Amino acid sequence: MRRFFLLILMLAMSRAGSGRAATNDFFASGITAIHNGNFLDAVGGFQKSVRQQPATGALVNLGLAEWQRGHAGAAILAWEQARWIDPFDERAAQNLKFARMAAQADEPQLKWFEAASVWLPPNAWLWIAGASWWLTVGALMLPGIFRWKKSGWLSALAALGFAVFLFSLTANVGVVSRTNIGFVLKKNAPLLLTPTRTGEIISTLNAGEPVRRQRTRGDYCFISSANGSGWIESKAFGLVAAR
Repeated sequence: MRRFFLLILMLAMSRAGSGRAATNDFFASGITAIHNGNFLDAVGGFQKSVRQQPATGALVNLGLAEWQRGHAGAAILAWEQARWIDPFDERAAQNLKFARMAAQADEPQLKWFEAASVWLPPNAWLWIAGASWWLTVGALMLPGIFRWKKSGWLSALAALGFAVFLFSLTANVGVVSRTNIGFVLKKNAPLLLTPTRTGEIISTLNAGEPVRRQRTRGDYCFISSANGSGWIESKAFGLVAAR
């Protein structure tokens, strides 16, 4: 029943496309592969499409193709990356809700300034910070430059601009902090005491489980999760803000 539900959802979304992504050949090849039931080729097509031009539609369909292959962790990561680009994408949000229930995976625990940063796309906070800063400067400096009579509304405008600027700075800090959030890709991924293949296993992590990267050493990352902290192979998890 779950596979049937996801397949119906996938076919509906694949027709919708995604702006620029719908125009490139990789996205089109992924859609064709989905309709043919070849989910491995679909994953390859959507991954290439994302590398060429990151877009929510390609990531949503990538997640659906990964889910059909039984890769819950990779599916959740793809949908989280779609929401990184567009926090308002309901397709990714609904798929994440369904997948987390099925895979028994938790949502990442966000700090308050990280929670504020998800209200808008990351780049939007940069624009807001710049615009509110110059609004504040303009409201304070222009009356003196043009010898305008001081007025209460200019002071209020400057205060509002500065308040927005301070909040946008907080949100930008949250964006940077969230770049260290990732999701486990493999089922029963070992959490190690030391960054070595022979390291003692502290616990195992579920596919799709959120983790927070602390530092990197070679092919391993020290992460924190709900199941504790330790080392994990870098290839065993993916960051939501992949570069």
